[in-house]
Amino acid sequence: MSSRKLVFSGVQPTGNLHLGNYLGALKNFVSLQKNTECIYCVVDLHAITIFQKPNELQNNVLETVASFLATGLDPKKSTIFNQSSVSGHAELAWILNCVSRIGWLNRMTQFKDKAGSDKEKASVGLYIYPNLMAADILLYKATHVPVGADQKQHLELSRDIAQKFNNDFDCKDFFPLPEPLIAKNISRVMSLRDGTKKMSKSEESDYSRINLKDSPDEISKKIKKAKSDSSSIPDNLKDLEKKPEALNLINIFSEISKKSLEKTLIDMSGKEYSYLKTKLTELVINEITPVGKEIKKLLAEKAYLKNVLKKGKEKANIIAEENLKNIREKVGLI
Repeated sequence: MSSRKLVFSGVQPTGNLHLGNYLGALKNFVSLQKNTECIYCVVDLHAITIFQKPNELQNNVLETVASFLATGLDPKKSTIFNQSSVSGHAELAWILNCVSRIGWLNRMTQFKDKAGSDKEKASVGLYIYPNLMAADILLYKATHVPVGADQKQHLELSRDIAQKFNNDFDCKDFFPLPEPLIAKNISRVMSLRDGTKKMSKSEESDYSRINLKDSPDEISKKIKKAKSDSSSIPDNLKDLEKKPEALNLINIFSEISKKSLEKTLIDMSGKEYSYLKTKLTELVINEITPVGKEIKKLLAEKAYLKNVLKKGKEKANIIAEENLKNIREKVGLI
């Protein structure tokens, strides 16, 4: 097998990206592009597994691209495009639908979480979208995928599908088995209103998250209103872990200040949470508001954003079509 390393990752265009996306994914994307071939895809086909208003979806795709660029992704170093513009994603997804097994999909916990109690009304797309995710990765023969804990199960499915394809069509090592890239020292960023839930674009209250386009005043208000604790900051992690909202604030502070959790606790222990919130507000404003300003500036240049997508599509298509040609031959498609 080739020793070539290729990173693939996709981000859904479902509205404002937030601090959790920034710390958990985007900063890592920028770091990876320095020394590795990277493909970053705006996965609009994944987004429509739940109904999207067409105009909003188009705007969200462009906003996601603007967020990519504003945080430091370079279209000269990384391939940036939207999923639906490369038809190979849908074609390979169908082929892999026929390789993947229903029993495998039945074990996917995210479908149960997203479909809720009335899964009979969920779209078929929502049920089989892990196969599309596998197609996204395998279409480019990606070797590594940055994932959070909630996506690791889907990557394992991608590996199972790749292995079964290789076995079914007697083509050992045709698809590499993609490896997870889990960034060290990055903690999950949780909701500012509930420290047991991940910070999410879909949570009803805007005070639960810090959006990348938030103004300094909005950031200040959200951190001030964030749930914490009435007692002072403890001096050990064991006590802090009993207070999830407080732990979340300390985690965010540690990530942005590039200090270990232990060092942050040493600096903050015994102080009131109001002190932490003041310091955290300064850090977040300094880190996020330049990104937000750049996003707004880029959104005023939609022709430029569309051109980035067009050039990225052309680069992605070259790889996709070459691989699809070989896939069709192996499956027996003329």
